[in-house]
Amino acid sequence: MQPAAAGETNPFYVHGFWKMSPGGRSLVHADGTPAVLVADTAWALPWRATPDQVREYAVDRQSKGFNAVLLMTVQPDMRAVGSRDRTVDEGFGVAFEDLPDGHLTQMNFEYFDYLDELLRILVDHGIVPVLQPVFHGFGWKGLDVSGRVVPPEEYAAYCRYLVARYGAQPAIYLVGADGSGTEPQIVAGGEEVHATDCYHQPTGIHYRPHIRPAAHQDADWLDFQWCQTGHTGEHVPERVADMWRNDPVKAVANGEPTYEHTGRTGVAEGWWQGHEAWSNLCAGGTMGVVYGAGSLWQWRLHPDEPGHSEYFLAPGAGWREALGFEGSTYVGMLGKILDGLPTTDMTPDWTRVISGRALSTKDGGLIVYRENGGPVMVFDETVPLGYTIVDPRDGSVVATGTRDTPESPLPDVGGAPRVYICL
Repeated sequence: MQPAAAGETNPFYVHGFWKMSPGGRSLVHADGTPAVLVADTAWALPWRATPDQVREYAVDRQSKGFNAVLLMTVQPDMRAVGSRDRTVDEGFGVAFEDLPDGHLTQMNFEYFDYLDELLRILVDHGIVPVLQPVFHGFGWKGLDVSGRVVPPEEYAAYCRYLVARYGAQPAIYLVGADGSGTEPQIVAGGEEVHATDCYHQPTGIHYRPHIRPAAHQDADWLDFQWCQTGHTGEHVPERVADMWRNDPVKAVANGEPTYEHTGRTGVAEGWWQGHEAWSNLCAGGTMGVVYGAGSLWQWRLHPDEPGHSEYFLAPGAGWREALGFEGSTYVGMLGKILDGLPTTDMTPDWTRVISGRALSTKDGGLIVYRENGGPVMVFDETVPLGYTIVDPRDGSVVATGTRDTPESPLPDVGGAPRVYICL
């Protein structure tokens, strides 16, 4: 890795691109610096957004602590129709002229010239594009998604193209999305990325809610598995805990918790998102956390734009209104709190203290999350005596100190969310 230029602040050019950790459970930069994925979900940005909009989006997400964004690289619905002017209602950019017929052979190079600029803006703001080739599940409007019917050899060729065009900048490759994981396109794409990506950036699969996420678990090309817990506003971190036990080891995360305000106002709103993020992390999702907002993922142009599924829209919101939903602040704050901590290959651990959610670091540190705070009873003399207690809603430090003895509790009066850091 070449040394960073003087004054460079972008972590991906100071520390290098992301790769998998030595234990395969988390992310590190090329120089070994620990990293935690804090991703947003803006699936439709590549074919809907303009450069000015992406700059506005990137400034907001960077300021909140996000460092990645999930993107469908092409509009995947075969029956979607609309103007090619992405500034008008239901307009979208077209990547392949023959995608409506289930093929990827007639490439529109102007589309990818445009996408170059959008991805460059994201990377310049320290946000890694999570590149999904062609979706396998609902898609944009649920109009016959093409990912399941594209010939595997065409899917693989497109994956090779993505690596060739975007692989010399920060990237994650999400070769399967919202499917079963067994679609033939996924293994074809995964093997192609593995064979052509000289930087060995992370490659993995994201599943639909009702699938056991363990396809290709033993494949050399597979680095991570991401479950999805649906859109009903339920906390189910046991899905991540179940994935943690799969063998051989792959990094895991909940790649799609409930979108904030999806379908009706109030669903998964506010601190629901913060509690979800910390719960999934402590259950074993140590690759990182993911956030999503209704109307943002579709990149709905304005609150009254027609043509979208009402089930997934945030009522009365376009992408810009959804950008300001409260829950995004709490998910981004998780990344800010963990920044600089020894998060590499952390493990879920409920044996050293009485707490439902905790992580042990490789060097014996402990990170505990409690939804309602309160004193934490310690039952392991290896827990470091020094502590910092943080309010995960705003990142403020509410207490620091050193416990008198190894048996002394971590002190907190309770009544509010707390993160306890003992390093």
